[in-house]
Amino acid sequence: MALFALRRLVLAIPLLIGITFISFLVIQLAPGGPFDYLRSEETGQDPKLIQRLNEEFGLDKPLPVQYARWLSRIARLDFGRSFQPDNRPVLHKIGERLPITLFLNILQLLIIFFLAIPIGVASATRQYSLFDKVTTVFVFIGFATPDFWLALLLMILFGVNLDWLPISGLRSLNYEYFTFWRQQWDFVSHLILPVAVAAFGGLAGLSRYMRQSMLEVIRQDYVQTARAKGLAEPVVIGKHALRNALLPVVTILGLSLPGLIGGSIIIESIFAIPGMGQLMVQSVFSRDYPVIMGNLVIVATLTLLANLFADLAYGIVDPRIRFSARRRRR
Repeated sequence: MALFALRRLVLAIPLLIGITFISFLVIQLAPGGPFDYLRSEETGQDPKLIQRLNEEFGLDKPLPVQYARWLSRIARLDFGRSFQPDNRPVLHKIGERLPITLFLNILQLLIIFFLAIPIGVASATRQYSLFDKVTTVFVFIGFATPDFWLALLLMILFGVNLDWLPISGLRSLNYEYFTFWRQQWDFVSHLILPVAVAAFGGLAGLSRYMRQSMLEVIRQDYVQTARAKGLAEPVVIGKHALRNALLPVVTILGLSLPGLIGGSIIIESIFAIPGMGQLMVQSVFSRDYPVIMGNLVIVATLTLLANLFADLAYGIVDPRIRFSARRRRR
């Protein structure tokens, strides 16, 4: 398993370089430049300052030269400095926001995982029951509802009309004057709506995949044999059926991680959460190339690591993969 993980990590390096090359090319082909705002707001039609800034940041060089310089800096973990007036290091900007985005994604992933599997198993073992029909309707609503539309509905209902939950940020303005437990509730209350919106679609989809996988497994001969031996139904489902039914779900869960990270852009923008998604949107609008590329590198790395984790989890859940790998090495 360790050799497999090491091989996947080595193979991920050229894939990461390819992702950065395509991203760099697409960003450079976009119309406008990072200092165009100076032309209209501060210096009028004076092109000399913009030309000097382009030379200072190396934007006057050919694209292959710019990419080679950027790649050599990334190899030394130097992500450069922001083009914004604060001129802060990109790593500092991302480092401030990355924990928030990771925390939100891990939280919604745990909610999806721990709710979708029991719902899927219960729907499969009680096929065509009232619970199964209700969850089926829930799944179709989850598939058909866009995140931004659901977010606006919940913000209007719980934030504006009922005034139960805050609708933006992670803390209230007077957070420092709260008691300890009030501060904890204030932080949790700010998370309820964004996490609920982010987890809704994933929960609906994964519970449906789990239901279908479990239906296929409980019809297998070995499950029927276990029942014929007189084993209790919870033992048959939990010990003999659930583990095999988890195999496709683990794969789907791993492949859905990039979507969760990408979805942070919408959630963080709508709820004004200071995470990487909001930073990415602000950087795109201001043509802040170093911050955009820094975000893309971090997201691509997290995506590759998530896929590697899914492959490792697949091997842990299915012992046949480990045994076949051992036989090939012999």
